[in-house]
Amino acid sequence: MVLAGLRWMFLILGTMIGAGYASGRELWQFFGQDSSLAILLFTILFIFSTYWIMRISYERKTVHYLPVLSAVLGERLAAVYDFLLFSSLFTTTAVMLSGGGATLEILHVPYWYGVAFIGVLLIVVFIRGVKSMVTINMFIVPVLILVLLLILLLSSHGMKYSWVLPWDGPANWPRALMFTALNVISLVAVVGAIGHEILSKGEIWLASVGSGLILGGISFFYNQSLVQVTKDLLIYEIPLYALIKSFPYFFNIIVSAVLWFAIFTTASTGLLGLVTRVGKYIKKPAWVLTLIFLVLMFPLTLVGFSTLIQVLYPLYALCNLYFLAALLIYPINERGRK
Repeated sequence: MVLAGLRWMFLILGTMIGAGYASGRELWQFFGQDSSLAILLFTILFIFSTYWIMRISYERKTVHYLPVLSAVLGERLAAVYDFLLFSSLFTTTAVMLSGGGATLEILHVPYWYGVAFIGVLLIVVFIRGVKSMVTINMFIVPVLILVLLLILLLSSHGMKYSWVLPWDGPANWPRALMFTALNVISLVAVVGAIGHEILSKGEIWLASVGSGLILGGISFFYNQSLVQVTKDLLIYEIPLYALIKSFPYFFNIIVSAVLWFAIFTTASTGLLGLVTRVGKYIKKPAWVLTLIFLVLMFPLTLVGFSTLIQVLYPLYALCNLYFLAALLIYPINERGRK
């Protein structure tokens, strides 16, 4: 049970800690100054939401995300959100491919070579099916988290930050709802794909609570670090680079590696949701479906990374607020039916 719970926990964290999150852009977009209470609220909402998404997937033995949408929203609205989620996964994954190419440019790798490289790796991962993607995530995500925490700790120590916990000040708590809504819908796509493999409620508790506490802790630490360099964030498109501005050049390579692996996990989990969704209708191996999606995404790789974060993310979050509200009252409705 513990090992399985950890597998799902790292899969969830891999879905959450994508390029937007790891770069700091996503956190700064939604939180920033006076957001301690908002991050605490996000942590609670995230644990609750993840638990019920996993429980619905477990009880219905899902192989893709549509049954979860139907359970929470009903059949009619589920069709609308099916299109919304599918388009979200498609566009986000496409821009992650673009980000994969752009990130390798720091090593003087041509942009299109970088895009092709991450594309080939994604196909290789899915050659052995969905299970191999989950297994690889279990190794990549812990390393990604540790390196990110190390960078945050070194920047905090090196710059002698003064930590301020504004619990009593103005709180951006409504942003916690937006941030949760944005990310919960992505979890539906990923968890819905592995619902049939969850064997006990103990796995659900470990994965939901563990991922929520880890994500909440990192988010608070990361956001407080960015608050200390607020002025520098006007200069750097990727906030994480502002934290290491006085570090040796070698750290730029480390940060680029962190961002690349975060991009890879985002792209792989996005493809997991897409492949399992269309797999119901197109009976082809997972790697073939992955190849088809990558070819279709090629035109969208010209879209900029920051454009996605600043425009699409808030838009998706606004649309997904209704889903979050429905999910929050789902246990009450379910109890009423019984």
